[in-house]
Amino acid sequence: MTTAIEHFTTRLTFETDVSDVHAARSGLVVVDSRGAQAWAQGHIPGAVHLPTAEIALKARTLIPADADVVTYCWGPGCNGATRAALEFAKLGYRVREMLGGFEYWVREGFEFATATGPQQRPADELTAPRWAVSCDC
Repeated sequence: MTTAIEHFTTRLTFETDVSDVHAARSGLVVVDSRGAQAWAQGHIPGAVHLPTAEIALKARTLIPADADVVTYCWGPGCNGATRAALEFAKLGYRVREMLGGFEYWVREGFEFATATGPQQRPADELTAPRWAVSCDC
């Protein structure tokens, strides 16, 4: 039993989900770890664009050392956010990975930014309830 408690406590310490990030954005530094073309296609409003390969060189000049950092990449089929979170952890940041990535941000119906301005798609009922703010889990 203790092993399961430790496991899930650790996961909740280092992982978060799209809905929780959306609710707490003002207290977080959200980092998009994808490349320039992916960023241009769409990203979370207010996110910092910092590709994983540049984190070690640029993070300290862009992000305060005491920030609560959340990393994201494309989606659940990509471990880019995990690699980015590792780079921030190596620098001593408090960091969590956003599960679901940009894909689930869009699929849950949250607004996203593009070069042509803000966009939003209807929530995908397989990822979020159509008429509620959250799944109430």
